[in-house]
Amino acid sequence: MLNNDGHLPTPTGAFAEGRRLTEDAFASSHIVLNLKSSFLSRVFALRLRARSLLGLPIALTICATTMQPTLAESVNAPAAPAPSSATLTQALPSSPRVQQGNQQGNQIVLNGRRFTAAWSQWQSASRSIRTGISDAGLLQLTGVEFLSTNDASRQPIQWFSQPATDPIALATRLLPPIRYLDITDLAQRSGWQVQAQGTTLQITSTPAKVLSVRQGKQPWGDRIVIELDRPATWQVEQSQEFALTLDAQTDAALLQSLKFTPVNQLYPAQLESTQSQTRLRLGLPIGLRPRVWSLPNPNRLVIDVRPDATVEQSILWAPGLRWRRQTLALGNDRFPVVWLEIDPRQPGVTLRPILPNAQAVVGTAPLLQTAQQTQATAAINGGFFNRNNQLPLGAIRRDRRWLSGPILNRGAIAWNSNGSFTIGRLSLQETVTTSTGQRLPLTYLNSAYVQAGIARYTAEWGPAYTTLSDNEIVVSVQRNQVVNQQTIATAGSSPIPIPSDGYLLVLRANKTAASAFTVGATLQVETAANPPEFAQYDQIVAAGPLLVQNRQIVLNAQAERFSNAFAAELASRSAIGLTSDSKVLLVAVHNRLGGAGASLTETAQLMQQLGAINALNLDGGSSTTLYLGGQLLDRLPRTAARVHNGIGIFLQQNP
Repeated sequence: MLNNDGHLPTPTGAFAEGRRLTEDAFASSHIVLNLKSSFLSRVFALRLRARSLLGLPIALTICATTMQPTLAESVNAPAAPAPSSATLTQALPSSPRVQQGNQQGNQIVLNGRRFTAAWSQWQSASRSIRTGISDAGLLQLTGVEFLSTNDASRQPIQWFSQPATDPIALATRLLPPIRYLDITDLAQRSGWQVQAQGTTLQITSTPAKVLSVRQGKQPWGDRIVIELDRPATWQVEQSQEFALTLDAQTDAALLQSLKFTPVNQLYPAQLESTQSQTRLRLGLPIGLRPRVWSLPNPNRLVIDVRPDATVEQSILWAPGLRWRRQTLALGNDRFPVVWLEIDPRQPGVTLRPILPNAQAVVGTAPLLQTAQQTQATAAINGGFFNRNNQLPLGAIRRDRRWLSGPILNRGAIAWNSNGSFTIGRLSLQETVTTSTGQRLPLTYLNSAYVQAGIARYTAEWGPAYTTLSDNEIVVSVQRNQVVNQQTIATAGSSPIPIPSDGYLLVLRANKTAASAFTVGATLQVETAANPPEFAQYDQIVAAGPLLVQNRQIVLNAQAERFSNAFAAELASRSAIGLTSDSKVLLVAVHNRLGGAGASLTETAQLMQQLGAINALNLDGGSSTTLYLGGQLLDRLPRTAARVHNGIGIFLQQNP
């Protein structure tokens, strides 16, 4: 639900670095550790998750490859994203060892450390065995950086390479809900040994040597540079501190010599060592997110601590699904924004509401869990809910069945499988007519929003209904005939079964109406949506308020019974929008640079900048979550709250 604990999107991308980092860049506050002696030739293994959103300590782990070092220094910065047709161009060492057979699993052991990540092996047309790792897994295990592309069949990356002169692109293999990246050639190039053992993929690389570690003060923040004799994998892990975990033994003298100087953002550090690892602990202020990236010639890992770490990105992740990231300006404020652009008219692309409980509407779960459970490829959190009883507060219609009815004339988005969408304020009017001709209005359908009157609950709510207020009169109806009437004195008492061939009427503070529902009475229910066109749509999710209609901001919080304080609050926001070319935008916005989140007016303005001609606010704050292919794109999983529902994107497998 809405609060102010959102976090900025994951910073990745390629910033221009220029020629080899000079001593000028480090000013007077720098540290150089020369580890070229044989006594100190071990691996620094850095453990630093590029997704460090909180600015809290992170663990970064560097494991190395056996690629021969290049002696020539780089004279150019990382260039623009590699062309989509880029391929591995350097000479490759001998093939890695790969166990034969087509297999899949979700465990990867990299240099003795176990990770949960999806992988797959398959036989190519040439009958060779190819190995793929999911997007999320490859980012987690190796630290590769995804570059922009318009070719969904190949994902260009930067990994100790120059995209302009040394392009690397990994073939993609879509096995919904996961996209696998073919690492076979990258493993060859890097000298990794790869072997599948049951559901576990074993990857082994030879350690590299850390040649030096430098700390520098920059105008925009702080920089740490680790120079290596060859490329090395690294992992990023968020914890209660920023810690670089190195797979190496460190000499006692070296431990004593490494003392980081507090500069712009870095606080004093502590270096620890065990028999097989070295961990560097750093302190960072809240709100700063390090960006970790690599350069070749000489091989360097660069850690930039800066407020504007988000790099613009546009990746055609699959046909009909694009992953984008950009920092947008509103006046003097800048907002990092991450969003998915969906083409609902693309064959094989469908959208559906998703819930964590397949049997009833009650229940919440992290969106990551719900997306994986429902086999959604992508998802965003959806409508509001009561966190205490875990029940929905707004419309959810799935496959033409009302799981939860609309409330308070709030904004909703509706769509059909043919790609037609609409956004507007929605209400539902129901009337029950008795055998005597008496017509009684119903308040809400399948709703946790409790008001005086008569509410209706169908089997879509679940197998049973549990009273939400004291002294409710519950009328059971089967095949349009009243079969039972009872009064439940205490809220939350024993569940009452909902007839599969009927419904329950729940009378709240309305005892006089009970006489119309005597056992044996025949009833008829009429249902009408307002506006009427909403009735033709198979799928509906409501939240609110409405942000944009026909390219104009139409925000009116009070018209949808939201408070002005709710609209003005600076918080993380989720939104969904429609563009003029019939694309669907799933958008997550967290904190502005150097400040708090977005107001609803600012959210509407950002949606306009993204090209939305119609847009709807979704549940926000700690609920704001954007998911793709096994990972969260906008925040760390441990910072995301449990949510009741979401909007899932489902893809069909490539032919």
